[in-house]
Amino acid sequence: MMKLLTLLIAGAALPLTSAAPTSTAIVKDASSADTDASVAATLARSSKDIYPAKCPENVNGFNYTYPSTLWFYNLTSTVPGSSEVLEMAFMDLLPPNYNPRNSAANNKEPQTILLLHGKNFCGPTWYAAATPLQKAGYRVILPEQLGFCKSTKPTQYSFNLTSLATNTRNLVKALGITKPPIVIGHSLGGMLASRYALTYPEFTKSLMLVSPIGLEDWKQLGVPDRSFDLLTGDEKSTTYASLRGYEQATYYPGAEWTEDFDKWVVMLTKVYEGDQKEKFWADQAHVVEMVLGQPTIHDYNKIKPKTLLVVGEKDNTAIGKVWSPPEVQAKLGHYAVLGRQAKAAIPDATLVSFPYLGHAPQIQEPEMFNRLLASWVQTGGRTLESLKLNATIVR
Repeated sequence: MMKLLTLLIAGAALPLTSAAPTSTAIVKDASSADTDASVAATLARSSKDIYPAKCPENVNGFNYTYPSTLWFYNLTSTVPGSSEVLEMAFMDLLPPNYNPRNSAANNKEPQTILLLHGKNFCGPTWYAAATPLQKAGYRVILPEQLGFCKSTKPTQYSFNLTSLATNTRNLVKALGITKPPIVIGHSLGGMLASRYALTYPEFTKSLMLVSPIGLEDWKQLGVPDRSFDLLTGDEKSTTYASLRGYEQATYYPGAEWTEDFDKWVVMLTKVYEGDQKEKFWADQAHVVEMVLGQPTIHDYNKIKPKTLLVVGEKDNTAIGKVWSPPEVQAKLGHYAVLGRQAKAAIPDATLVSFPYLGHAPQIQEPEMFNRLLASWVQTGGRTLESLKLNATIVR
């Protein structure tokens, strides 16, 4: 345990872009390069539907260099009637000395961890947590959902949480992984992780929900309907300034703005301004429709895997709040209460509630978050109290 904690703490202390200015690409680290070489040597490891991305810096409307090899999972055949090629982008960080094509007794399948991104995030935003996990012996997969980041921006896809969960499960299956993964999701990724665990309880070892959305039913609380055209217009009007203003107020309230926050806004802006921006705006409008129409809180009592909820009490995320009347706005986004309600609803859950954090604790306090993450993946959270977190722990 102490070895794992040391690795994770050390990983958190390393800047993801130590020598790169805000507007440049992430620099690939040596450990990932070594792993990429191992993966490249075993291209036939799984199926014809898994292959490295061509021109990975600028693909599917997103011109941004990733810190590790970008792979595609072609899931077209799993979507009946699709007339589009559907490619799900992902990074696959293999632990040292593990080769997925080697069946030798000393090459046992490692524990896999899935890291699921939020609406305003992509795979690289998990990288500071992923690399120390990789070095500690875990296989870490960072998928990007259809309509996001490096994945296909479909024009005819029906966005719903169950289909996204199924896409993720099929990716894991295509990679030949047989052990149930630890599923970790942030924001929209937390909402999706919940649906994954509900849909595939037998293939979820445990669940970690980091500032998940879906903890309240916004439409039930009075958020009015909004037309698809207006939702698309909202996405079209998104700029660097609007993203930074929103994230500063919601993700990092009260914190001084730093380059570590800014680089992710710059990254996201590149998708909004990319050469497939019209498709992206429409897909994101469909995602908002999905989020409003499919809250997960009503199904929390059916979640079977052991679950850790991580909530920042300064978080005030509420989709639809901005177009709601004042009396509805006042009721939404009270995460100090929502976290406790969600914990009470999930049969086997632990809550860690931070009074000083907002919507992105893994970015605002990466060293602390990686210690918390280490406790969860290694001991199921039994050592949480020993971490001496500035948080309330509710078991």
